[in-house]
Amino acid sequence: MQINCIAIDDEPLALSKLEGFISKVPDLNLLRTFDNAIEAIGWLKENNVDLIFLDIQMEKPTGIQFLEATGQTSRIIITSAFDQYAIKGFELNVTDYLLKPFSFQRFAQAVNKVMEHFSHKPDNQKKSTDIDSFIFVKTEYRLERIDLDDILYIVGMKDYLRIICTGKKIMTLQSFAKIEKSLPANKFCRVHKSFIVGLDKIRSVERGVILIADQRIPVSNTYKENFFSKIKL
Repeated sequence: MQINCIAIDDEPLALSKLEGFISKVPDLNLLRTFDNAIEAIGWLKENNVDLIFLDIQMEKPTGIQFLEATGQTSRIIITSAFDQYAIKGFELNVTDYLLKPFSFQRFAQAVNKVMEHFSHKPDNQKKSTDIDSFIFVKTEYRLERIDLDDILYIVGMKDYLRIICTGKKIMTLQSFAKIEKSLPANKFCRVHKSFIVGLDKIRSVERGVILIADQRIPVSNTYKENFFSKIKL
């Protein structure tokens, strides 16, 4: 999934920081940057974009005036040093409001909301089997795309999860409850307080122990009934 975006900010340093953050997210494609809203309005008359990073406190038109005048259908992430515009921004249906100076982690949280929107958006050109075929997780200072077919199992490690894939291992600060909502129930199953398994990756089940690759994973009594109902035993 590629998200085409532009950034509008009349502060050169702020614009440069945004460009740097955007470059760290592989699925963000920065098409243009603008130091004023008038030029951006002219460009948008002839071009479509998925996401706009928009400063608020600019010379006229301001970011709010830009939104009111253009009626943008693109996703909007506001970047501002002033919090008094937050309510108005959300009234105009912005996706998120980043208060300067913001960290990359906070930036990534905002971008993840946009990615979730587009990953669940119906597309007549997509096959139904393509929808929800991947997830994004935060790891270190980036958002990492993971194809669901590559996940072998997930193991909990205190506040972190380790996602074991066919070609890589990923650590993410996330709860089991949250990631379970991201995974299709017909393909994954929680079998223990510390394990979620990919059902199609199971090599064998013997005496309450699952074998995936070379990993032996216990099935606890809490999850036993649900697990065996899914594999129809």
